Amino acid sequence: MTSYSAHALMSYSKIRIKPHLRHNTFSFIKDKQKKKKTSRTVESEAMATTFPCTSIRHSLPNPTHKMTKTPLAVLGKSPLPPRLKEGQTRHFHRLPSGLAMEAIVQKSPNSDSSLKPPLVFVHGSFHAAWCWAEHWLPFFSGEGFDCHAISLLGQGESDVPAGANAAGSLEKEVRSPPVLFGHSFGGLIVQSYISRMSGQQMFRPSPSSGSMFTHATLSGAVLICSAPPSGNSGLVWRYLMTKPIAAIKVTLSLAAKAFANSLPLCKETFFSATMDDDLVQRYQELMKNSSRIPLFDLRKLNASLPVASIPRDSIEILVMGASDDFIVDAEGLRETAEFYGVQPVCVEGVAHDMMLDCSWEKGAIVILQWLKALNKEHLP
Repeated sequence: MTSYSAHALMSYSKIRIKPHLRHNTFSFIKDKQKKKKTSRTVESEAMATTFPCTSIRHSLPNPTHKMTKTPLAVLGKSPLPPRLKEGQTRHFHRLPSGLAMEAIVQKSPNSDSSLKPPLVFVHGSFHAAWCWAEHWLPFFSGEGFDCHAISLLGQGESDVPAGANAAGSLEKEVRSPPVLFGHSFGGLIVQSYISRMSGQQMFRPSPSSGSMFTHATLSGAVLICSAPPSGNSGLVWRYLMTKPIAAIKVTLSLAAKAFANSLPLCKETFFSATMDDDLVQRYQELMKNSSRIPLFDLRKLNASLPVASIPRDSIEILVMGASDDFIVDAEGLRETAEFYGVQPVCVEGVAHDMMLDCSWEKGAIVILQWLKALNKEHLP
């Protein structure tokens, strides 16, 4: 079975990895000759047994309970990790730095999962792997896809690097090119990864798809309520000029983290107006405990944008937005879609946190139809 290797998702220059982000890499697929990293599995809290990863196609490495050396720094994690659902396991993948990165995994019970690409989910600010585990991991695994949701460094149950203020990293193995999902600023992380792979000429011919190229390390990408390739500065200025009250609310909620102390503001920022307050409060508590360091140094991030462009039709990308999104407006959605030469899809009746909203299944169904078409197109 072929394995692929790709490093340095977290470079926000067009090609180079900046020194302060050099330890923050997003690695898919180590070469077979390289030493396999160890990982540890925490048994599912919803089940009384541990579900180990099996070495089938699309799987992560077989986990062990052997611990490596103590991480560089481990700061206060949440007192009680979010409970997992039946069939989900929590893994901690050891990075070259010695730090551990959390991944919540839910394998498909279907026998045909080896014919479908694995799905890898990347969260945005104030979230972690748990946000995908609520609804979308059970949904997509039930549809035959192996699912892996990760927590970037300093987020969720992942370790915190000493003195870091930048986004985290992941090193994991997937034995087939995955589909990458990115939400909000996690979408910008996915875009950066794609552009870096384009700069390293990680493409191969794909006559069957009708395109001149396809990405060698990805089967596709899904950008959900994503920050556009130019970053959030355009969004901020548009809000200031056209919706000043909304601009103040967004700034207070996100930059000043006021969402953590105001249930109405948290609801307006992330969720639909019809969302039950008890559920909003539950997610608010999880978000408060999800981020122990900033996901980005925004000043350095903005200096490195926009994301480098890639050849048109080089990778299948679904760009999705939400009609009730309080953070990413319709213009931001159009900018991202135009950048990749695709038509945007705006899901009606959902808010920014599409995967957690009370109508979460609306977005999931749109993505599932896209995945089915993608899988059919690339099957031999």
